[in-house]
Amino acid sequence: MSELQLYRKRLIPAECILLKDDTVVKQTEDIVITSWKTLNPKISFSHGCSCYFLKEGFKISKFYRQDNSLLYWYCDIVEYTHDEQTHTLIATDLLADVIVYPDGRAKVVDLNELAQAFETGLLTAAQLCNALRQLDHLLSYIYRDKFDQLQAQIESLGL
Repeated sequence: MSELQLYRKRLIPAECILLKDDTVVKQTEDIVITSWKTLNPKISFSHGCSCYFLKEGFKISKFYRQDNSLLYWYCDIVEYTHDEQTHTLIATDLLADVIVYPDGRAKVVDLNELAQAFETGLLTAAQLCNALRQLDHLLSYIYRDKFDQLQAQIESLGL
């Protein structure tokens, strides 16, 4: 069996990029965990790891600074398209995101882009509703002090 090919698809700006340098660390029917370096050099962070929660509709990423200190956890609301024949997984960014800082503070971002994508026809009504439900589900983990259950997928691997 060939290795899973991961793609990141964005609606704003429109792009679909093969994450050719990401390393799949673990894969089950429920999750895919990767480690990666930034595609484009950044001042604030240089590398990280991600857990794709295939049945939950979100991706949780741990962003590290150059010195390996934790910058924050970045949570994307996504829609997955998996093609078993070509062994590809496309994670389409549904724009709503949550940043969880090391001190536990959480910040919801990019809801304006979610609205813009719907207004301009980039998202269907079904996708918008799914994105809002997935965001609510993710926030319920955070607000009920259960975010560590999601983090554990990555933390248990020492990443």
